[in-house]
Amino acid sequence: MTCKRSWMTLLASLPLLLLFGCSEYGKVDQGRVIAFDQAKRLVTIIRDKANDAQTPDYTGLPPALYTLPTDPQETGPEPKPGGRMKLDTKKNQITIFDTKAQNFKTIDYTLVDLQENIDRDHPLVFDKEQEKAKKFPAVDKAKKTIAIYSARQKMLVTFSLPDEYLELPEATWDAGDEVRFYYKEEGKALRFMNISKTNIFKK
Repeated sequence: MTCKRSWMTLLASLPLLLLFGCSEYGKVDQGRVIAFDQAKRLVTIIRDKANDAQTPDYTGLPPALYTLPTDPQETGPEPKPGGRMKLDTKKNQITIFDTKAQNFKTIDYTLVDLQENIDRDHPLVFDKEQEKAKKFPAVDKAKKTIAIYSARQKMLVTFSLPDEYLELPEATWDAGDEVRFYYKEEGKALRFMNISKTNIFKK
């Protein structure tokens, strides 16, 4: 086991350790990335108030800002930002983070198509010939539709929205990476894990 894998495993288990009073490990924060300044190594997240991988609750405001560690051995893959906080296919609503208002915005959509139980390697979302995932979200301005794939929910959803929303950046409809920070000083990460892009069990 490498040193890097060791701290990743520790970072993944820290929330459990803290529950048992192991305060010497410092603090852990977790959430979804809404902005990433690569030059300044600044990551902005919306905190997950639930700490439940199956039913996260990205509603922690105000957004939290962290500086990534300078040591590459303490830093996982760089995060992908996105504006999508929640996709509710029962209510036909999508919740995004409005950067101008610095708050959430829930938008009603008109459902066009819903495919469920779609794994990452399903032909609808994965191109076997190219051996890579298809690009989502997919905005079709001509049809006034947006197609979103949620790997966690195993859903491929296509819906229509008014023209005003179709002009927003595609990243608005994408889910940012879920990340975790280990820190002792507020806003300064000592270790950083990109949960969305890290497999701690990989040899």
